[in-house]
Amino acid sequence: MFAVLTHIAYFAVIVLLASSVPPAFLGSLEGTVNTIFIIGFLGAWRYSWAAINFTRAVIFRRVVYPRRKAKAQKKYRDEGVISHAYFLVTSYMVKPEVSLPVYRSIFEAAANSKDGATIVSSVVDGADERLIRSIYETMPRDMSNVQLVIDRIEANGKRDAMAKVLRIIRGFCPTHRDILVFVDGDTMVPHDIVAKSAPIFTNPKVGALTTDEAVQIERKSLYRDWFIMRFNQRQVMMCSMGLGNRVLTLTGRMSVFRADLATNPEFIEGVDHDFLDHWRLGRVKFLTGDDKSTWFWLLKNGYEMAYLPDVQSISVEEQPRDTFLDSAQTLMVRWFGNMLRTNGRAIALGPRRIGFFTWWSVMDQRISMWTTLVGPITILLTAILHDVMVIPLYIAWVMATRYVFCIILSMFRGTWFPVTHPLLLYFSQVFGAAVKTFVFFRLDKQKWTRQSSRGSAGALDAMTNRIRSAEAMAHHGIALLWLTIAIMFLTKI
Repeated sequence: MFAVLTHIAYFAVIVLLASSVPPAFLGSLEGTVNTIFIIGFLGAWRYSWAAINFTRAVIFRRVVYPRRKAKAQKKYRDEGVISHAYFLVTSYMVKPEVSLPVYRSIFEAAANSKDGATIVSSVVDGADERLIRSIYETMPRDMSNVQLVIDRIEANGKRDAMAKVLRIIRGFCPTHRDILVFVDGDTMVPHDIVAKSAPIFTNPKVGALTTDEAVQIERKSLYRDWFIMRFNQRQVMMCSMGLGNRVLTLTGRMSVFRADLATNPEFIEGVDHDFLDHWRLGRVKFLTGDDKSTWFWLLKNGYEMAYLPDVQSISVEEQPRDTFLDSAQTLMVRWFGNMLRTNGRAIALGPRRIGFFTWWSVMDQRISMWTTLVGPITILLTAILHDVMVIPLYIAWVMATRYVFCIILSMFRGTWFPVTHPLLLYFSQVFGAAVKTFVFFRLDKQKWTRQSSRGSAGALDAMTNRIRSAEAMAHHGIALLWLTIAIMFLTKI
């Protein structure tokens, strides 16, 4: 009942804001026609892009995926495929109460692998090693067909840990029929992940796949609502990209690879020592974004990457900072930094090589961070230079349109949404776009959420870092200034 009342209150606020604006308000603004045309044109473009992705997602989920799945499973049964499952697990600063259900799920999934499984876990702390062995030894299953290898390493970062584990697995000589499941130490895997994943690789073009994601956050909060909303969006976008069998990321939480590709020396080198040569920053060595490195290696080598919308991993998420805003900013800087460090070279591969829709989707990641800011900047300029009454009208419009978007996302997911989702959606769009523009000019700045280590463009001294920071600020400021001037010129505000 309380949830219903919050939605009623939400609509009451929309009506109140809209009714507070005089009927003749829009006609009194200079340049109204131009402003409406520009914002309307961009809005139509963005809404049509969303409609295209939603349509593709429905076609994939309801029509194409069931057929692909049935065909792959039939081929898997008919050929009598033998597929050994390898699990690569990285654990660093994960609480024991999280590691316990995570490793139980991994051991359960490994025990369910009909052709056996090998788990190689990378840990730093001896306490983690003892806990993992204890979980393995006390599993209420026959684990005789599951081999456990624990690689104790120094804390040199996730990429180093992954590369070492991949070299260990390479020593087992996996075949093109075997699969390799990449798992973060805070993610619970489905018990049937091997049975659901292995048939997909009967298609020789498929190099990897990723699945739906859910989040487990104990305390109800804005942070929890935000994550759920993001994963609802993710399901739609992933299904859209799944139609072309080329997703835009192989999430580091859990993805499955063809084992012989993931243990290819060039693949391992790409995980261990990936980098970007930037015209201003020089060589930027990648610290975070291992999932983007693996994605790009497969993309440039012509492999397809599938999506399984009916298979779901569950990540145990903790709020990294004290406040929601600080937490969101911290995560967005890492996520969008990984994206922007990689999508430039993906664009350079060209539409013929990776498919037009995939290429345009990657291109759109760069364009949308600027077009998303046009609306807020236009409204702010109008409020400052003409009439502040444009603000309540804009807020009412945002609240109404984002509510409709959330209804669409909810219909696709099959669950209703809390009243916070429309506002969190707008926050993710606008604040996310601002963070993207910030990161775009600072691609050398990287930081893990749990690790204190930072990455930059080589061993630079303090003076060089200050100069580069000033350069980044100048480039960023000029870009925003030109965007603002263009808006003022086109709208005649």
